[in-house]
Amino acid sequence: MHELGIVFHVIKMVEEVGEKNSLTSVARVGLALGEVSGVLPDYLQDCWKWAVQKSDLLQGSVLDVRRIDAVTVCNACGKTYGTVAHGKVCPHCGSADTVLLRGNEVELEEIEAK
Repeated sequence: MHELGIVFHVIKMVEEVGEKNSLTSVARVGLALGEVSGVLPDYLQDCWKWAVQKSDLLQGSVLDVRRIDAVTVCNACGKTYGTVAHGKVCPHCGSADTVLLRGNEVELEEIEAK
């Protein structure tokens, strides 16, 4: 379960930002999660609820997860398409010479202080 490791990393980053900005309490943390990141949002939420109870700054805070759709570009025809629906093979020309553009990220987007 790498979700717990991700949560610990996010908490550490938020605590560092909190210290630099003299925050006393955080209400919400916004996270962008790629569709093919391999991170399970339900597990992430469960880990968050457990882990933030151990942080004075984040206790009771909410994790707001925004999904980023996975998009792939075909190097042969230059068109983009939904990765999950079509996989590695381009639905426009049939080429497998493709590259994932987005959808595997896990990014801290915002911190809302109380």
